[in-house]
Amino acid sequence: MKSYIIEGGKRLSGSVNISGSKNSSLPILAASILGDGISKLYNVPNISDVDNTIEIIKKLGGKIKKNNGKIEIDCKDINKTEIPSNLMSKMRSSVILAGAILGRFKKVRFSYPGGCDICLTICK
Repeated sequence: MKSYIIEGGKRLSGSVNISGSKNSSLPILAASILGDGISKLYNVPNISDVDNTIEIIKKLGGKIKKNNGKIEIDCKDINKTEIPSNLMSKMRSSVILAGAILGRFKKVRFSYPGGCDICLTICK
């Protein structure tokens, strides 16, 4: 096992860049659907789940600018309430978008999320 030996008497200093978290970025991306203006996100990780979520928002009518970890989302023109099944099936977390669409439009249509088999029951 490797170890670090730190001897006292000298001040430590420096900085560390903390990367963004998928588990916080995806719900915030989904929440942008609830607004009718521009949302700006910083330090968003460059991963496929983020790209898939962005693609779904675009298919719903959102406009997105992505540049170097910064994402601007304009959801004022979103007018669709159905998440395309080919995008929904790419990741389990796509289901969080359903809640945002339901919150904004009071209706949503979506297929099973991807990643694993989940039994979905809809109550009336």
